[in-house]
Amino acid sequence: MTHHPHNHLEQWLADEAAVQQRMDAGPGPGLATTEQIAGKTGLEVMQGLLRGELPYAHIARTLDFTMVHVEKGHAVFQGTPALAHFNPLGTVHGGWFATLLDSALGCAVHTMMPPGRGYTTAELSVNIVRALTLKVPRVRAEGRVIHCGRQLATADARLIGPDGTLYAHATTTCLVFDVHHKPPGGATE
Repeated sequence: MTHHPHNHLEQWLADEAAVQQRMDAGPGPGLATTEQIAGKTGLEVMQGLLRGELPYAHIARTLDFTMVHVEKGHAVFQGTPALAHFNPLGTVHGGWFATLLDSALGCAVHTMMPPGRGYTTAELSVNIVRALTLKVPRVRAEGRVIHCGRQLATADARLIGPDGTLYAHATTTCLVFDVHHKPPGGATE
C-alpha cells in the first residue's frame, strides 16, 4: 500500500479567503497611523490586520501573498507566485521566496513587541532547497521566534507546500529598539 501525505490545499484556500475578505472589507493596503497603533502590542497590531481593522502591506498584494494566522511568537503567510515572479527558466525568483519568508519571520518577531518597542531586520538567511514551478498551487511560510530579548530577536521559518514538501527555510536576526513617535506639535515622547 502506498502512503499519500495529507494535502491541506482546500483548507488553506478556505482560511485565506476568510482572512482576505475581512482584510478587504477594512481599510485595504496602506500604512497604519500612529494613532491606530499607539499603546498596542505587536500581537494586537497583527491581530488588527487579520480582522481588517488596520491596513495591510501593499507588498502582499503586489507579490500575491496573505498573512493567514498569527499568535504570540508565530506568524503564517501563504501565497502563490504569479507568472511575473518567475525567471526565464520557469522557476520562481529567489526574491519572492525571501520576501514571503521575511514577512513570516518579521511578523513573528513583531508579535513579541510590547507597546513602544519596534524591530528591524539586521540579517536574513534563506536556503532554497526545491524550486517553485507552475505545478505548485500554494505555499505557506511559517515563522517562529527562537529568542526575543531587549536588543535582539531571532526567528526561523519554513516554506512548505500543502502536501508538506519543503521548498525553503530561513533565519533572521532583528534589532529591537524603542519607537519614538512625534505627537502633534513636533515634541518627541
